[in-house]
Amino acid sequence: MSIRVMLVDDQVLLRTGFRMVLAAQPDMEVVAEAGDGVEALQQLRSTAVDVVLMDVRMPKLDGVETTRRICAAAEPPKVLILTTFDLDEYAFSGLKAGASGFMLKDVPPAELLAAIRAVHSGDAVVAPSTTRRLLDRFAPMLPGTGSEPHHRELGRLTEREREVMVLVAQGLSNGEIAARLVLSEATVKTHVGRILTKLGLRDRVQVVVLAYETGLVRAGGGTG
Repeated sequence: MSIRVMLVDDQVLLRTGFRMVLAAQPDMEVVAEAGDGVEALQQLRSTAVDVVLMDVRMPKLDGVETTRRICAAAEPPKVLILTTFDLDEYAFSGLKAGASGFMLKDVPPAELLAAIRAVHSGDAVVAPSTTRRLLDRFAPMLPGTGSEPHHRELGRLTEREREVMVLVAQGLSNGEIAARLVLSEATVKTHVGRILTKLGLRDRVQVVVLAYETGLVRAGGGTG
């Protein structure tokens, strides 16, 4: 079955370029397009979508708020934020709103396609180290988002799961965490899965964000 993609961007030319790239793939199809967040939400009411490519700076309703509303729905599509700058406050806010990652608008086609496939399969497409750079820059500047309930839920984690969560937030891959803790990579993957389940999180990006919001990891990479 093809990956059903929605393009959300107020620039028609950009949407056209993305659509041409995706149309050439045997496992993808563009099933909807929108020029702003309001239109995107309307389209999603009647169209089944797997992955949304979401611009952030749009009229009527920006990509961050649109992402927040999409991700609050039952069984929402995955959202990839599209941004012009690597360290963009909109990208940071998009991750906090529930996006599974972000991509630069000038990303090479092969990387964009790989990102869509990765997100569709359930992975986050932002390297944890890149996410951490965003958080290091913007976390001290932005207000919290009411994460106190999650803060209490951290008490549900085992000591080992907290260790793994800290290392995820510090930008280590599963393989690097396995080496650091002298575990198998499969065991680390299991721990990450349990963390996601216990805390009600979608992916590693959300683990990193929550670790910063709760003070488990502080800006600069230190532990709380």
